[in-house]
Amino acid sequence: MEGAVPRMPLRRVMTVAKNAEGGLIIHNGICLEEAQMAELERWGTPQVLVVPGSQHRLNARAFWERYEDLIVICPKGAREAVEQVVPVTMTYDEWVSDGVVEFEHLDGTREREGVMHIVDEDGRALVFNDIVFNMPHMPGFQGFILKHITRSSGGPRVSRLARFFFVRDRKKLREHLARLATLKDLNLLICSHHEVARKPAQALRQASRTV
Repeated sequence: MEGAVPRMPLRRVMTVAKNAEGGLIIHNGICLEEAQMAELERWGTPQVLVVPGSQHRLNARAFWERYEDLIVICPKGAREAVEQVVPVTMTYDEWVSDGVVEFEHLDGTREREGVMHIVDEDGRALVFNDIVFNMPHMPGFQGFILKHITRSSGGPRVSRLARFFFVRDRKKLREHLARLATLKDLNLLICSHHEVARKPAQALRQASRTV
């Protein structure tokens, strides 16, 4: 699902996966209209809310208040910021994989950013947060800022803002993205802003060159 970011020209993306028990894992939760929330709940019971970074807390409280016993997970380096909004149950490194959903921190990001793996019969999807943008160039003054100042558009890429706020070791991050591109079962890359990459290995190699 896609939604707007208040006062910004960005699109934000919510990804929902079913775990091995059939419960829902909601990555970067976006509040929907009530009819859409009901449709989501018919698909499965929301069990886990992934708050994938310190800048992605906008609707976390609403999800936490709606669903009793919701497990909240976030990157280790974002825990303090996320807990200003909702209690955190565990961090990515504490998650025990059920064979369907896995989490890992991205090297070189001070454990502030990570990636969610979803594995099913079709292969593996990787869900990123703010490290990898896949945003087209936009017109106008805002488009100029995104293209030339923040270097956010024209993806897949690692934006200048992501490098400034999250990346401590560019070489380690570059190598980690390149490693993910070699996964044999990789078939999809989902970014929390804008477009899905359906040639994920190519997208990751391209993004790694922009670190």
